[in-house]
Amino acid sequence: MQKAHELFMRIGIRSVSMDEIAGQLGISKKTIYNSFKDKDALVDGVLDIEIGKKVVDCAITKEKRENAVHEIFLEMDILEEMFATFNPSVLFDLEKYHPSAFKKFTDHHNTFMYQKIKENIETGIAEGNYREGIDLDIITRYKIGSMFLVFNMNYFPHGDYQLPKLCLEITDHFLHGLVTPKGKELIDKYKQQRQKQ
Repeated sequence: MQKAHELFMRIGIRSVSMDEIAGQLGISKKTIYNSFKDKDALVDGVLDIEIGKKVVDCAITKEKRENAVHEIFLEMDILEEMFATFNPSVLFDLEKYHPSAFKKFTDHHNTFMYQKIKENIETGIAEGNYREGIDLDIITRYKIGSMFLVFNMNYFPHGDYQLPKLCLEITDHFLHGLVTPKGKELIDKYKQQRQKQ
């Protein structure tokens, strides 16, 4: 699963055959099929790795955060690192060729990620860093939608846009729509820290 995860993220799911995974590991394809019924089962297992990693990352950012704005910046750092070796076709391949795994992926976003984003907004409001009167459900769903938007080739053709840049711009826009003047000062502070790094 770890080798498949590495190859899928770098090359794309459809472009990686079971033969190639076996070859990379120096084992026979039959050995893989002893553990996984088919490629769908392997993709599902790889997705479990990715979801587990995301859950751990969220726990780490929550523990390390100074405030809700800082948590978003920590999340951006994780995304930037992930996208350095990420093939944008993964999501397209998942949706088109592995629908049950794609459903698991979207269910995770619509439950776990929904809750995490909502909690961040609630925390930011309580801190006075985000505006009061925000419709939590609408803005949380908007944020989830924007996470998927960066993969939409109709809006952002992969050869024309870099994923890290897209995520930074969209997240920056999202944050500026949420913050109070106090929160805006934190954005400026964390941007300066990022530039120094």
